[in-house]
Amino acid sequence: MHRTRSTTRGLGIALVLGLATAGMAACSTGGSDSSGSEGGELNVLFPQTHAGASEMLKEDFEAANPGVTVNVTLVPYDELQQKATLDVQSGAAEFDVFDSWYTEIGALADGGVIVPVDDLLEDADSDDFIPSIFDAYSLVDGTRYAIPFDGDTEVLFYNQEILDRNGIAPPTTWDEYADAVAAITAAEKANGVYGAAVMGQQTPIILMSTYANRLAGFGGSFLDDDGKPTLDTEAAIGAAAALKEVSADAMPTPLETGFDQALQAFLSGKVAFMEFWTDLGTFAQDESQSQIVGKWGVMQLPVGGDAEQSLAALDAGFAMTISSSANNPDLAREFVLFATSHDTNLKLITTAGTGIDPNRLSTLDAEEYKEFNPQVQEAASASLNGVLTWPTIKEAPELFQALTDELATMISTDGDPAETMKKAQEEWEKILG
Repeated sequence: MHRTRSTTRGLGIALVLGLATAGMAACSTGGSDSSGSEGGELNVLFPQTHAGASEMLKEDFEAANPGVTVNVTLVPYDELQQKATLDVQSGAAEFDVFDSWYTEIGALADGGVIVPVDDLLEDADSDDFIPSIFDAYSLVDGTRYAIPFDGDTEVLFYNQEILDRNGIAPPTTWDEYADAVAAITAAEKANGVYGAAVMGQQTPIILMSTYANRLAGFGGSFLDDDGKPTLDTEAAIGAAAALKEVSADAMPTPLETGFDQALQAFLSGKVAFMEFWTDLGTFAQDESQSQIVGKWGVMQLPVGGDAEQSLAALDAGFAMTISSSANNPDLAREFVLFATSHDTNLKLITTAGTGIDPNRLSTLDAEEYKEFNPQVQEAASASLNGVLTWPTIKEAPELFQALTDELATMISTDGDPAETMKKAQEEWEKILG
């Protein structure tokens, strides 16, 4: 799912707490006796993006397990891996559970920071996890190191009022998207309204997500079946060109636009389009923070080049992992099962301010979710039929930073997309050896 999202996705924590009821307190992990029944203390590391969800999980897990105390620590999303690694390798051993960005699981496993969780799968009702995210979020060299928690994917949101004013229809291709953004910006920038907010902040989870949306739309990939980089392909170059083109007409300035800035712009009616995680629909309908209630729409991301099918890129996305230095590993296992369960996920995705998206087929298709967020549910369900996954190998964090830096340079210096991707390809080949 970027930012200091504790003040954005984390908004509505009070509502979250108000909705946390005894219904969840009655819920246990898979019907088995909870090891937490004898009490204990659990320390969990979350990204700030999950501030609202962390408070709900703390309250509900403590209610379901009298005598247990859950201590929550929030850090910026781009510090999760470093914080978890340092905690284990320094011997501090503060945390039992990490809410990990799925792309970092390979590096965490390679560093001995997290432990396998294959034996949790039976109790986790693993057949219910959304197939397109299950392996991507959890599997490293044939071993499960994580359980999917937040099934992040992005879709295209638009302000219907702005589109109507300019006689523009929702775009189905990236070329149409760029044209629409340019036309709206030209017509309305004098009034502080722009065609799009393009999230280009120079951190992988932001800028690479924006690029990955286009790479998926052009039918490209990061690696081939043999694990070799594919960043100099026609699809990869086309995606970079599409990103560069729209950045020129987007809300100033893309390289300084992260989660917070983009969210505020869209909710205040200052931009026509924004690629964003599916939970934006919850924010957009919240009268306490949105000026566009009932004035927005959502659709699958556009396509580019010769591609005909819209695919979602698995941008962000989080999974629960257990520290190899956990002081209370049994309680940690119970918490992971609880946090990733059907009942917990359904409650989180139908509560404002949690920042959580479906992780299971049963919650993605649940009537409660359809009623709570009907437009988003339809778009998310369609896009998750086929996805572009990010690499999760141990070198992934280094690969992502290299690509992020090249893309940022392209945008800031009006660089050539083909040359940009050639350099990125060379960097990835060098890193992978």
